[in-house]
Amino acid sequence: MSDHLDRRRADSRMLPKFEQARLVVFFSRGMSLEGWERAGLLQRELVLYRELSRHFAQITFLTYGESPDLALASELPGLEVLPNRWKLPPNLYSVLAPWLHRKTLRRAGVFKTNQINGAWCAVVAKRLFRKRLVVRCGFLWSDFTARLTASWWRRVLARFLERMVFRAADAAIVAADADRAVVIQRYDIEPGRIHVIPNYVDTTRFRPSQAVREPGRVTFVGRLEEQKNVVSLVEAMRDLPGVSLSIIGEGSLSARLERLVSEYGLNVEFLGTVPHEELPASLNQSEAFILPSHYEGNPKAVFEAMACGVPVIAARVPGIQEVLRHGETGFLCGTSPLAIRAAIRDVLANVGLRERLARQGVRFVRERLSPSRIAEQELAVMNALS
Repeated sequence: MSDHLDRRRADSRMLPKFEQARLVVFFSRGMSLEGWERAGLLQRELVLYRELSRHFAQITFLTYGESPDLALASELPGLEVLPNRWKLPPNLYSVLAPWLHRKTLRRAGVFKTNQINGAWCAVVAKRLFRKRLVVRCGFLWSDFTARLTASWWRRVLARFLERMVFRAADAAIVAADADRAVVIQRYDIEPGRIHVIPNYVDTTRFRPSQAVREPGRVTFVGRLEEQKNVVSLVEAMRDLPGVSLSIIGEGSLSARLERLVSEYGLNVEFLGTVPHEELPASLNQSEAFILPSHYEGNPKAVFEAMACGVPVIAARVPGIQEVLRHGETGFLCGTSPLAIRAAIRDVLANVGLRERLARQGVRFVRERLSPSRIAEQELAVMNALS
Protein backbone atom coordinates (compact mmCIF):
# COMPACT_ATOMS: atom_id res chain seq x y z
CA MET A 1 0.00 0.00 0.00
CA SER A 2 1.38 3.44 -0.87
CA ASP A 3 2.87 5.82 1.69
CA HIS A 4 0.34 8.37 0.44
CA LEU A 5 -2.56 6.21 1.57
CA ASP A 6 -0.84 5.31 4.83
CA ARG A 7 -0.62 9.01 5.66
CA ARG A 8 -4.33 9.41 4.93
CA ARG A 9 -5.52 6.50 7.09
CA ALA A 10 -7.30 7.42 10.29
CA ASP A 11 -8.18 5.35 13.31
CA SER A 12 -11.70 3.96 12.78
CA ARG A 13 -12.83 5.53 16.05
CA MET A 14 -12.03 8.95 14.60
CA LEU A 15 -14.11 8.46 11.46
CA PRO A 16 -17.36 10.41 11.35
CA LYS A 17 -20.76 8.82 11.55
CA PHE A 18 -22.89 10.33 8.78
CA GLU A 19 -26.12 9.74 10.69
CA GLN A 20 -27.88 12.61 8.96
CA ALA A 21 -26.26 12.23 5.53
CA ARG A 22 -27.33 10.41 2.39
CA LEU A 23 -24.67 8.79 0.20
CA VAL A 24 -25.77 8.62 -3.44
CA VAL A 25 -23.89 6.18 -5.66
CA PHE A 26 -24.05 6.81 -9.41
CA PHE A 27 -23.82 3.56 -11.37
CA SER A 28 -21.66 3.15 -14.47
CA ARG A 29 -23.44 4.02 -17.70
CA GLY A 30 -25.96 1.31 -18.58
CA MET A 31 -25.42 -0.74 -15.41
CA SER A 32 -28.15 -1.85 -13.00
CA LEU A 33 -28.73 -4.09 -10.02
CA GLU A 34 -30.34 -6.54 -12.42
CA GLY A 35 -27.18 -6.44 -14.52
CA TRP A 36 -25.09 -7.21 -11.46
CA GLU A 37 -27.36 -10.14 -10.65
CA ARG A 38 -27.21 -11.55 -14.22
CA ALA A 39 -23.42 -11.41 -14.08
CA GLY A 40 -23.39 -13.15 -10.70
CA LEU A 41 -21.88 -10.04 -9.08
CA LEU A 42 -24.73 -8.63 -7.01
CA GLN A 43 -23.60 -9.94 -3.63
CA ARG A 44 -19.97 -9.09 -4.34
CA GLU A 45 -20.79 -5.49 -5.21
CA LEU A 46 -23.03 -4.99 -2.18
CA VAL A 47 -20.41 -6.03 0.36
CA LEU A 48 -18.74 -2.63 0.59
CA TYR A 49 -22.06 -0.81 0.89
CA ARG A 50 -23.07 -3.00 3.81
CA GLU A 51 -20.00 -1.63 5.57
CA LEU A 52 -20.63 1.96 4.49
CA SER A 53 -24.31 1.81 5.46
CA ARG A 54 -23.24 1.76 9.11
CA HIS A 55 -21.96 5.29 8.72
CA PHE A 56 -24.73 6.92 6.66
CA ALA A 57 -28.36 7.69 7.35
CA GLN A 58 -29.23 6.46 3.85
CA ILE A 59 -27.50 4.71 0.93
CA THR A 60 -29.08 5.50 -2.45
CA PHE A 61 -28.22 3.90 -5.81
CA LEU A 62 -28.93 5.80 -9.02
CA THR A 63 -29.10 2.98 -11.58
CA TYR A 64 -29.95 2.42 -15.24
CA GLY A 65 -32.33 -0.43 -14.46
CA GLU A 66 -36.10 -0.44 -14.37
CA SER A 67 -38.61 -2.07 -11.99
CA PRO A 68 -36.51 -5.22 -11.27
CA ASP A 69 -33.96 -2.97 -9.57
CA LEU A 70 -36.59 -1.87 -7.06
CA ALA A 71 -37.21 -5.50 -6.10
CA LEU A 72 -33.48 -6.19 -5.74
CA ALA A 73 -33.10 -3.28 -3.32
CA SER A 74 -34.18 -5.67 -0.56
CA GLU A 75 -30.77 -7.38 -0.84
CA LEU A 76 -29.33 -4.47 1.16
CA PRO A 77 -31.57 -3.44 4.08
CA GLY A 78 -32.50 0.22 3.90
CA LEU A 79 -31.21 0.66 0.35
CA GLU A 80 -33.05 3.23 -1.79
CA VAL A 81 -32.95 2.80 -5.58
CA LEU A 82 -33.53 5.52 -8.17
CA PRO A 83 -34.20 3.54 -11.38
CA ASN A 84 -34.71 4.56 -14.99
CA ARG A 85 -38.46 4.21 -14.80
CA TRP A 86 -38.83 6.39 -17.90
CA LYS A 87 -37.02 3.68 -19.95
CA LEU A 88 -34.76 6.25 -21.56
CA PRO A 89 -31.70 5.25 -23.64
CA PRO A 90 -28.62 5.06 -21.37
CA ASN A 91 -26.81 8.04 -22.90
CA LEU A 92 -29.86 10.30 -22.62
CA TYR A 93 -30.67 9.09 -19.13
CA SER A 94 -27.08 9.76 -17.99
CA VAL A 95 -27.62 13.44 -18.79
CA LEU A 96 -31.21 13.84 -17.60
CA ALA A 97 -31.10 11.69 -14.46
CA PRO A 98 -29.94 14.51 -12.13
CA TRP A 99 -33.01 16.54 -13.05
CA LEU A 100 -35.38 13.57 -13.06
CA HIS A 101 -34.27 12.56 -9.54
CA ARG A 102 -33.73 16.12 -8.28
CA LYS A 103 -35.94 15.80 -5.18
CA THR A 104 -33.80 12.99 -3.77
CA LEU A 105 -30.44 14.34 -4.95
CA ARG A 106 -31.04 17.68 -3.26
CA ARG A 107 -31.16 15.88 0.10
CA ALA A 108 -27.85 14.05 -0.44
CA GLY A 109 -24.71 14.65 1.59
CA VAL A 110 -22.12 13.01 -0.65
CA PHE A 111 -22.09 11.82 -4.26
CA LYS A 112 -19.91 8.90 -5.34
CA THR A 113 -19.36 7.21 -8.71
CA ASN A 114 -18.59 3.56 -9.47
CA GLN A 115 -16.50 4.13 -12.61
CA ILE A 116 -15.54 6.96 -14.95
CA ASN A 117 -17.88 5.76 -17.70
CA GLY A 118 -21.10 7.59 -16.85
CA ALA A 119 -19.59 9.68 -14.06
CA TRP A 120 -20.56 12.84 -15.93
CA CYS A 121 -24.05 12.20 -14.53
CA ALA A 122 -22.66 12.79 -11.05
CA VAL A 123 -20.72 15.84 -12.24
CA VAL A 124 -23.95 17.41 -13.55
CA ALA A 125 -25.64 16.62 -10.22
CA LYS A 126 -22.74 18.15 -8.30
CA ARG A 127 -23.07 21.38 -10.28
CA LEU A 128 -26.85 21.50 -9.87
CA PHE A 129 -27.03 20.75 -6.16
CA ARG A 130 -23.57 21.86 -4.90
CA LYS A 131 -22.65 18.54 -3.28
CA ARG A 132 -19.31 16.92 -2.56
CA LEU A 133 -18.26 14.41 -5.21
CA VAL A 134 -15.95 11.43 -4.79
CA VAL A 135 -15.04 9.79 -8.09
CA ARG A 136 -13.95 6.17 -7.95
CA CYS A 137 -12.48 4.21 -10.84
CA GLY A 138 -11.18 0.66 -10.78
CA PHE A 139 -9.41 1.30 -14.09
CA LEU A 140 -8.69 4.26 -16.33
CA TRP A 141 -11.51 4.32 -18.88
CA SER A 142 -9.43 6.15 -21.49
CA ASP A 143 -6.71 3.49 -21.43
CA PHE A 144 -9.20 0.64 -21.76
CA THR A 145 -10.95 2.44 -24.61
CA ALA A 146 -7.65 2.90 -26.43
CA ARG A 147 -7.00 -0.85 -26.20
CA LEU A 148 -10.51 -1.92 -27.16
CA THR A 149 -11.24 0.29 -30.16
CA ALA A 150 -9.49 1.74 -33.18
CA SER A 151 -12.06 4.56 -33.39
CA TRP A 152 -10.15 7.82 -32.93
CA TRP A 153 -13.22 9.80 -31.88
CA ARG A 154 -14.13 7.30 -29.16
CA ARG A 155 -10.60 7.56 -27.79
CA VAL A 156 -10.69 11.35 -27.87
CA LEU A 157 -14.14 11.43 -26.25
CA ALA A 158 -13.08 9.04 -23.48
CA ARG A 159 -10.01 11.15 -22.71
CA PHE A 160 -12.05 14.38 -22.74
CA LEU A 161 -14.76 13.02 -20.43
CA GLU A 162 -12.23 11.45 -18.09
CA ARG A 163 -10.39 14.77 -17.79
CA MET A 164 -13.65 16.59 -17.08
CA VAL A 165 -14.69 14.10 -14.39
CA PHE A 166 -11.36 14.10 -12.55
CA ARG A 167 -11.16 17.89 -12.58
CA ALA A 168 -14.72 18.22 -11.27
CA ALA A 169 -14.20 15.74 -8.41
CA ASP A 170 -13.54 16.96 -4.89
CA ALA A 171 -11.60 13.71 -4.42
CA ALA A 172 -10.82 10.74 -6.64
CA ILE A 173 -10.10 7.13 -5.76
CA VAL A 174 -7.98 4.93 -8.02
CA ALA A 175 -6.98 1.33 -7.46
CA ALA A 176 -3.22 1.51 -8.01
CA ASP A 177 -0.25 3.83 -7.53
CA ALA A 178 0.47 3.69 -11.27
CA ASP A 179 -3.03 4.99 -12.06
CA ARG A 180 -2.60 7.81 -9.54
CA ALA A 181 0.63 8.90 -11.20
CA VAL A 182 -1.01 8.87 -14.64
CA VAL A 183 -4.01 10.92 -13.51
CA ILE A 184 -1.85 13.54 -11.80
CA GLN A 185 0.43 13.96 -14.81
CA ARG A 186 -2.08 13.54 -17.64
CA TYR A 187 -4.80 15.80 -16.25
CA ASP A 188 -2.74 18.14 -14.07
CA ILE A 189 -4.64 17.21 -10.90
CA GLU A 190 -3.47 18.27 -7.46
CA PRO A 191 -1.83 15.16 -5.91
CA GLY A 192 -3.70 15.56 -2.62
CA ARG A 193 -7.03 14.97 -4.38
CA ILE A 194 -6.09 11.53 -5.76
CA HIS A 195 -6.17 8.58 -3.35
CA VAL A 196 -5.12 4.97 -3.85
CA ILE A 197 -7.60 2.45 -2.44
CA PRO A 198 -7.50 -1.07 -3.93
CA ASN A 199 -10.44 -3.35 -4.60
CA TYR A 200 -11.82 -5.22 -1.62
CA VAL A 201 -12.49 -8.93 -1.07
CA ASP A 202 -15.31 -10.40 1.01
CA THR A 203 -12.96 -12.18 3.39
CA THR A 204 -15.81 -13.75 5.35
CA ARG A 205 -16.90 -15.61 2.20
CA PHE A 206 -13.59 -16.04 0.37
CA ARG A 207 -11.32 -18.03 2.64
CA PRO A 208 -9.57 -21.42 2.68
CA SER A 209 -11.86 -24.37 3.33
CA GLN A 210 -11.38 -28.00 4.25
CA ALA A 211 -12.36 -29.09 0.74
CA VAL A 212 -9.97 -31.50 -0.94
CA ARG A 213 -8.24 -29.82 -3.85
CA GLU A 214 -8.55 -31.75 -7.10
CA PRO A 215 -5.06 -32.69 -8.34
CA GLY A 216 -4.16 -30.87 -11.52
CA ARG A 217 -7.24 -28.65 -11.54
CA VAL A 218 -6.67 -25.05 -12.67
CA THR A 219 -9.48 -22.46 -12.62
CA PHE A 220 -10.00 -19.28 -14.64
CA VAL A 221 -12.62 -16.66 -13.73
CA GLY A 222 -13.39 -13.75 -16.04
CA ARG A 223 -15.07 -12.50 -19.18
CA LEU A 224 -14.36 -14.54 -22.30
CA GLU A 225 -12.99 -11.62 -24.27
CA GLU A 226 -9.71 -10.76 -26.00
CA GLN A 227 -8.44 -8.80 -23.01
CA LYS A 228 -8.43 -11.92 -20.84
CA ASN A 229 -6.30 -13.90 -23.35
CA VAL A 230 -8.40 -17.04 -22.87
CA VAL A 231 -7.63 -18.39 -26.36
CA SER A 232 -3.94 -18.59 -25.43
CA LEU A 233 -4.91 -20.26 -22.15
CA VAL A 234 -6.89 -22.95 -23.96
CA GLU A 235 -4.04 -23.48 -26.44
CA ALA A 236 -1.65 -23.79 -23.49
CA MET A 237 -3.65 -26.79 -22.26
CA ARG A 238 -2.23 -28.88 -25.10
CA ASP A 239 0.59 -31.14 -23.91
CA LEU A 240 -0.43 -30.83 -20.25
CA PRO A 241 -1.40 -34.39 -19.31
CA GLY A 242 -3.14 -34.73 -15.98
CA VAL A 243 -4.19 -31.07 -15.95
CA SER A 244 -7.81 -29.93 -16.17
CA LEU A 245 -9.08 -26.41 -16.70
CA SER A 246 -12.35 -24.98 -15.36
CA ILE A 247 -13.49 -21.79 -17.11
CA ILE A 248 -15.96 -19.62 -15.21
CA GLY A 249 -17.47 -16.76 -17.19
CA GLU A 250 -19.12 -15.95 -20.48
CA GLY A 251 -18.38 -13.71 -23.43
CA SER A 252 -18.11 -13.30 -27.17
CA LEU A 253 -15.34 -15.89 -27.46
CA SER A 254 -17.37 -18.74 -25.93
CA ALA A 255 -18.18 -20.53 -29.22
CA ARG A 256 -14.60 -20.21 -30.51
CA LEU A 257 -13.17 -21.58 -27.28
CA GLU A 258 -15.54 -24.52 -27.27
CA ARG A 259 -14.53 -25.36 -30.86
CA LEU A 260 -10.85 -25.31 -29.90
CA VAL A 261 -11.45 -27.58 -26.92
CA SER A 262 -13.34 -30.04 -29.11
CA GLU A 263 -10.74 -29.87 -31.89
CA TYR A 264 -7.80 -30.49 -29.55
CA GLY A 265 -9.62 -32.95 -27.28
CA LEU A 266 -8.72 -30.98 -24.16
CA ASN A 267 -9.79 -31.55 -20.57
CA VAL A 268 -11.59 -28.20 -20.26
CA GLU A 269 -15.01 -27.55 -18.76
CA PHE A 270 -17.10 -24.41 -19.28
CA LEU A 271 -19.10 -23.55 -16.17
CA GLY A 272 -20.63 -20.31 -17.46
CA THR A 273 -21.62 -17.65 -14.97
CA VAL A 274 -21.33 -18.84 -11.39
CA PRO A 275 -23.08 -16.83 -8.64
CA HIS A 276 -20.60 -14.95 -6.50
CA GLU A 277 -21.60 -16.83 -3.37
CA GLU A 278 -20.73 -20.14 -5.07
CA LEU A 279 -17.28 -19.09 -6.31
CA PRO A 280 -15.35 -19.89 -3.11
CA ALA A 281 -16.35 -23.56 -3.35
CA SER A 282 -15.11 -23.77 -6.95
CA LEU A 283 -11.87 -22.01 -6.11
CA ASN A 284 -11.19 -24.16 -3.06
CA GLN A 285 -11.37 -27.30 -5.20
CA SER A 286 -8.54 -26.05 -7.40
CA GLU A 287 -4.79 -26.50 -7.15
CA ALA A 288 -4.17 -23.21 -8.93
CA PHE A 289 -5.93 -20.15 -10.33
CA ILE A 290 -4.87 -18.51 -13.58
CA LEU A 291 -5.44 -15.11 -15.17
CA PRO A 292 -3.33 -14.66 -18.35
CA SER A 293 -4.79 -11.26 -19.36
CA HIS A 294 -3.08 -8.81 -21.69
CA TYR A 295 -3.86 -6.02 -19.20
CA GLU A 296 -5.93 -5.47 -16.06
CA GLY A 297 -7.11 -2.77 -13.70
CA ASN A 298 -7.04 -4.10 -10.14
CA PRO A 299 -8.31 -7.67 -10.65
CA LYS A 300 -10.74 -8.83 -7.97
CA ALA A 301 -10.72 -12.39 -9.33
CA VAL A 302 -7.02 -12.67 -8.46
CA PHE A 303 -7.55 -11.37 -4.93
CA GLU A 304 -10.53 -13.68 -4.32
CA ALA A 305 -8.44 -16.70 -5.32
CA MET A 306 -5.63 -15.54 -3.04
CA ALA A 307 -8.12 -15.15 -0.17
CA CYS A 308 -9.10 -18.80 -0.62
CA GLY A 309 -5.49 -19.91 -0.37
CA VAL A 310 -5.33 -20.87 -4.04
CA PRO A 311 -1.92 -20.29 -5.68
CA VAL A 312 -2.28 -17.64 -8.39
CA ILE A 313 -0.65 -17.73 -11.81
CA ALA A 314 -1.03 -14.43 -13.66
CA ALA A 315 0.44 -12.57 -16.59
CA ARG A 316 3.27 -10.12 -16.04
CA VAL A 317 1.29 -7.17 -17.40
CA PRO A 318 0.04 -3.74 -16.20
CA GLY A 319 -2.52 -4.06 -13.43
CA ILE A 320 -1.12 -7.39 -12.24
CA GLN A 321 2.64 -7.00 -11.96
CA GLU A 322 2.15 -4.01 -9.64
CA VAL A 323 0.20 -6.03 -7.04
CA LEU A 324 1.78 -9.50 -7.16
CA ARG A 325 5.32 -10.36 -6.10
CA HIS A 326 6.67 -13.18 -8.21
CA GLY A 327 7.29 -16.32 -6.19
CA GLU A 328 5.77 -14.83 -3.04
CA THR A 329 2.13 -13.77 -3.54
CA GLY A 330 1.79 -15.01 -7.11
CA PHE A 331 3.59 -16.63 -10.03
CA LEU A 332 4.04 -14.27 -13.00
CA CYS A 333 4.39 -15.42 -16.59
CA GLY A 334 4.22 -14.26 -20.20
CA THR A 335 1.04 -14.17 -22.28
CA SER A 336 1.94 -16.70 -24.99
CA PRO A 337 0.58 -20.27 -24.87
CA LEU A 338 4.14 -21.52 -24.37
CA ALA A 339 4.77 -19.23 -21.38
CA ILE A 340 1.39 -20.03 -19.82
CA ARG A 341 1.97 -23.77 -20.24
CA ALA A 342 5.40 -23.54 -18.60
CA ALA A 343 3.99 -21.59 -15.64
CA ILE A 344 1.22 -24.13 -15.05
CA ARG A 345 3.77 -26.95 -15.12
CA ASP A 346 6.12 -25.16 -12.72
CA VAL A 347 3.44 -24.36 -10.16
CA LEU A 348 1.69 -27.74 -10.23
CA ALA A 349 5.02 -29.58 -9.94
CA ASN A 350 6.25 -27.67 -6.87
CA VAL A 351 4.35 -28.33 -3.64
CA GLY A 352 6.55 -25.99 -1.62
CA LEU A 353 5.95 -23.14 -4.06
CA ARG A 354 2.18 -23.67 -3.96
CA GLU A 355 2.16 -23.68 -0.17
CA ARG A 356 4.16 -20.45 -0.06
CA LEU A 357 1.95 -18.71 -2.62
CA ALA A 358 -1.17 -19.83 -0.75
CA ARG A 359 0.09 -18.72 2.65
CA GLN A 360 1.37 -15.33 1.51
CA GLY A 361 -1.70 -14.72 -0.65
CA VAL A 362 -4.12 -15.20 2.24
CA ARG A 363 -2.05 -12.93 4.46
CA PHE A 364 -1.89 -10.20 1.79
CA VAL A 365 -5.66 -10.11 1.30
CA ARG A 366 -6.58 -10.28 4.98
CA GLU A 367 -4.18 -7.49 5.92
CA ARG A 368 -4.99 -5.11 3.08
CA LEU A 369 -8.24 -5.88 1.29
CA SER A 370 -11.00 -6.67 3.79
CA PRO A 371 -14.27 -4.73 3.25
CA SER A 372 -14.02 -3.04 6.65
CA ARG A 373 -10.53 -1.81 5.87
CA ILE A 374 -11.48 -0.48 2.44
CA ALA A 375 -14.64 1.15 3.84
CA GLU A 376 -12.53 2.84 6.51
CA GLN A 377 -10.23 4.25 3.84
CA GLU A 378 -13.14 5.54 1.73
CA LEU A 379 -14.71 7.15 4.80
CA ALA A 380 -11.40 8.85 5.57
CA VAL A 381 -11.42 10.38 2.08
CA MET A 382 -14.99 11.62 2.56
CA ASN A 383 -14.20 12.93 6.02
CA ALA A 384 -11.40 15.05 4.60
CA LEU A 385 -13.96 16.86 2.43
CA SER A 386 -16.18 17.94 5.31
